[in-house]
Amino acid sequence: MSAVPLLDVRDLTVEFATRRGTVRAVRKVDLCIAKGETVGIVGESGSGKSVTSYAVMRILDRAGRIAQGSVAFSGVDLKAASEREMRDLRGREMSMIFQNPRAALNPIRTVGRQIEDVLRQHALAGSGDLKQKAIDALEQVRIARPEERYGAYPFELSGGMCQRIVIALALACRPQLLIADEPTTGLDVTTQKAVMDLVVELTAERGMSTILITHDLGLAAAYCGRVVVMEKGEVVETAHSSAIFRAPAHAYTRKLMRATPRPGITLRDLLPEDAEHPPAPAAPAASETLLSVEHLVKEYPRNAAGAFARLLRKGGEEAPFRAVDDLSFEVRRGESVGLVGESGCGKSTTSTMVMRLADPTAGRIAFKGEDIGAVPASAFSHHPLRSKIQMVFQDPSDSLNPRYTAARAIADPILRFGAAKGAAAVRARCEELARLVGLPGELLDRFPHQLSGGQKARIGIARAIALDPDLVILDEPTAALDVSVQAIVLNLLADLKAKLGMSYLFVSHDLNVVRLLCDRVIVMRQGRIVEQGAAARVIDDPQADYTRELIAAIPHPPVQEVTHV
Repeated sequence: MSAVPLLDVRDLTVEFATRRGTVRAVRKVDLCIAKGETVGIVGESGSGKSVTSYAVMRILDRAGRIAQGSVAFSGVDLKAASEREMRDLRGREMSMIFQNPRAALNPIRTVGRQIEDVLRQHALAGSGDLKQKAIDALEQVRIARPEERYGAYPFELSGGMCQRIVIALALACRPQLLIADEPTTGLDVTTQKAVMDLVVELTAERGMSTILITHDLGLAAAYCGRVVVMEKGEVVETAHSSAIFRAPAHAYTRKLMRATPRPGITLRDLLPEDAEHPPAPAAPAASETLLSVEHLVKEYPRNAAGAFARLLRKGGEEAPFRAVDDLSFEVRRGESVGLVGESGCGKSTTSTMVMRLADPTAGRIAFKGEDIGAVPASAFSHHPLRSKIQMVFQDPSDSLNPRYTAARAIADPILRFGAAKGAAAVRARCEELARLVGLPGELLDRFPHQLSGGQKARIGIARAIALDPDLVILDEPTAALDVSVQAIVLNLLADLKAKLGMSYLFVSHDLNVVRLLCDRVIVMRQGRIVEQGAAARVIDDPQADYTRELIAAIPHPPVQEVTHV
């Protein structure tokens, strides 16, 4: 590291004023970043990673303040800098990629105009060349057809494309320091690799320094020279990435390593060493077919402007977009089947049709021998088999009504289907389900904002199993969770399947998780199945080039040395 670091954080302490008093979110953090260096900050939600970066950028909300310590950037005391000085530094000298790209973009302004706003703010382009520089910024982040994308709105772009736009915004002014806050959360593995390779390539070309904030240890190991581990607002370990992952010194780092899914382990291996390790549930013997999908097709019109717009168009009707193309598979009773592939491959569209939230264009969906695909989605809510197919949604926060308590959320399907009579019986059933999913009873009267991500995930699972379903569709149920919480939830799902005899259709882009939870796996690409078979066989010995590409894109931390806590 050079004698004078680009960023020098000393003894940083950040406090927030709350109704219950002052909360110290970050305590005495030291962090130095050299010019051209990439440093990872890892830890779980609440560890202080993002708060530290917000303090550096001076974008804490009104309740937050830097209570102690110093933050120096290129010799400038950021703590003492005025807001006007900080506005000049942000974007031009140091920039940030935020976690949720869609939330970071203005939904009613084209992406080209948003890049122009940044260039204009820092006087890096005149009115004559503003558009061209915005297009150049899009081209630099490998956006296909940048001239066309210049006029696109965020809702017209995929998640990976929006992430590239956010990177273009962050790099438009060629800053010296880039802070990437969970830049790949929710992206499939190949898009994640493309985004991270792009960030590394561009920062290397420009000699920039990078801070990568993540809870993905594999990502930090693959892309960072040094790693800083944070727990409960404090730095507990700092070392070179290869050293910290091969022989972690702190118990918390070892806990994170242990909870990270990787080849050669079981679900039980993810749990902490001091946790109870009951025998893993036995895999059920193959039995009768529960779900049979035959030649399933789903098409969407390429132009959704309506009949009037089609009348005005001079050309012929465009062929519809085929999101799901001749899909056939089955799920047996008591079996877990993984549905994997990149964003846009059709896996979520398939799951919504199986769930009967959308109608297929063609094909057959047979559940327990009945063709439920022939029943319109609008009428299926009253079908006798409705209660036997349930879903756990991807985001545990967005899938819960913020006005409902945990008990009311769990009770919702019970009340809708009359599965229990009387308030006392409904409450008793909710308490039984809470015990089943490991949710403390005292949390049942709390609202979603008063619960952690793991607790909200348990509510989603409890709600899904409330009606004793035969099939549960799991749509990326652990994608937004920390690795230690993910380990607990995955083990809970395995135990519930064994105890209640359910089948799972597990939609995911994380092949390491699919390997641990699923008996069979189906790999999709562009609406079609490219490979399917036993999970261990498909992942360990893939036959399709695309499957090999997916597996190669997964970042893995180095093998950890055996060290006891």
